[in-house]
Amino acid sequence: MNDSVKKHPLPVNGCFYSVEGRQLFLHRSGTGTPAVVFIPAAGMIGLDYDNIHRRISKSTTSVIYDRAGTGWSDPVKLPRSAAEVTNELRSLLHTAGVPAPYLFVGHSLGGLYACRYAQSYPDEVAGMLLLEPPHEDFLSHTPKLKKRHLPQQAYTILRTALTYKRTFRRLFDRMFEKWPDSVRQPLVEYHLRTLSSTMTERKNLNNKLYQELREGGDLPDVPLIVVTGTGIDPFLTPVVSSSFLRESMEPFTEAKKTIYTRLARSVPQGEHRLFPDAGHTTIHTDSPDEVVEAIETLLGHAGHG
Repeated sequence: MNDSVKKHPLPVNGCFYSVEGRQLFLHRSGTGTPAVVFIPAAGMIGLDYDNIHRRISKSTTSVIYDRAGTGWSDPVKLPRSAAEVTNELRSLLHTAGVPAPYLFVGHSLGGLYACRYAQSYPDEVAGMLLLEPPHEDFLSHTPKLKKRHLPQQAYTILRTALTYKRTFRRLFDRMFEKWPDSVRQPLVEYHLRTLSSTMTERKNLNNKLYQELREGGDLPDVPLIVVTGTGIDPFLTPVVSSSFLRESMEPFTEAKKTIYTRLARSVPQGEHRLFPDAGHTTIHTDSPDEVVEAIETLLGHAGHG
């Protein structure tokens, strides 16, 4: 298991599967097809989506897992290519006996991995829900940080460094407030222990990954919903000044709407949805009913049975 959690028992009855010489954590609940598979954002893990996982498992098979190098799975050197991540996921699902096709719920970086899986194995994908996936067009649409904000940013980052554990504990406590007691506390402690190391996985979000997706070709014709959250990410507030957030939020939200609408329209069955007041990191806890409804819509399109 990951060195950071070796001494911490699993808070759920998940299983470990041997894939490419590593032990990977996977938790499956419910029955039915297609299976819904959650692909976490960078720095996040399977149990972060337990609120949606538990609800979806009442109507079909639901799967949460930890990529190698995260959560309770074995460590691996980062960054990794999208092909490495998706091939690992495919092997894990096959080893765990979860049959295709899959309906992927990809959050942020996880959305890019879902797209790469769909490019590589189109016959194994029944649909995709992409929650604010990164896109290379953001590189030219992201609002620039104005010079007058720089001293403010430096002060905010310094203040956060001095009090970060207390600040982020409050944020994680709020994020996971509806999780079962047995899961919430181990999850909060895990994230507090790995705050600095989670930046390593975010290095996966680079030009090589975008190039990989470009060279992978078009997305297959499967039901697709792309989501834009229009709220402020609470995990940005400790490290980014409120004045910068207020000034940059509106143009960045408009850029997201444009880019995600175009992404949704790239396939015949694509749809773009807005989740008002949902932040990027907390989109599934800010708008759980909307996420569940989107998954149910996709299940219906995919012929859920």
